[in-house]
Amino acid sequence: MLEGRVLEERLIRMQRQGEGYFWIGGPGEEAFNACVGLLMKQGQGLDYDYLHAHYRSSATLLALGAPSIDALRQMHNVKTDPYSQGRNFVGHFSKREWNVAPITSPIEVQFSIAIGTAHAQRRHGGEGITIVQGGDAGTAEGDFATCLVWSSRPNAELPILMIVTNNEWGISTHASTQHGEKNIADRGKAFGIRTAICDGNDVESAWFALEEAMRYVRNERRPFLLQANVSRLYGHSSSSGSNYVESETDCLNVLADKLAARGFRSPDETKRLREQIEASMRAWYEQVITEPKPDPEDAFDFVFADKNHVGGEA
Repeated sequence: MLEGRVLEERLIRMQRQGEGYFWIGGPGEEAFNACVGLLMKQGQGLDYDYLHAHYRSSATLLALGAPSIDALRQMHNVKTDPYSQGRNFVGHFSKREWNVAPITSPIEVQFSIAIGTAHAQRRHGGEGITIVQGGDAGTAEGDFATCLVWSSRPNAELPILMIVTNNEWGISTHASTQHGEKNIADRGKAFGIRTAICDGNDVESAWFALEEAMRYVRNERRPFLLQANVSRLYGHSSSSGSNYVESETDCLNVLADKLAARGFRSPDETKRLREQIEASMRAWYEQVITEPKPDPEDAFDFVFADKNHVGGEA
């Protein structure tokens, strides 16, 4: 969680310094998103979990084992970026070896795409599930409704965990002006989908809610809709200023207070740990800004499936 926050703050700094074109990320969602990564059944293929995440999921990737330096590479658009070789902007992760589907910029399309992997897992059997995550504002898109419909068809239910991280904002529009339902999770009830709501700012609440939801989907092979209430600590993105919002609950402070109260880690120890992580992050940043940019002649690599671009026969 702490490394995830330090990473996002470094990415914001890079964008402000002109070392990245745009920033959007998940400060405030670290408690919940780290739990997603830690609880996933990680691997490649239908026996493992598929993740269809969104661009606020950096803490999930860190929890899965992705190094922070790769996110810095994506921000700086260098050729060493393992996710797109410098072609995409920050937060757009993908990793075939871990069943992490490519994160896309269009809002909520992952809820339609996730239906495909969930269908494949339904036919395959086993314990692998599909996990799809998006924000509260994105639930206004048709893709979210499509997922509700297709995951709950009688005698064809899908092993899919739908997650909505609710920070109560859609760019500059507050949820109170947009949502007629009391809770977004309630929308699953009309489809007979089991639902739950958790405090995504509290790592214990997040952990046990996710654990229960994943267990249900694995065992019952049916859908589950989980709403996690989280904070948006640095605004929507760099387009809205990316300044720290003092009035929001900070999940790092919530956990630090618990650790101190229970005698696990003192405030001074937490401060020293953060300083160590910040030093490492700066060293990785200083390495990244020296790494090569993509070559123009490589622009079409990995776009077309032919021997000239992917190293194999069509």
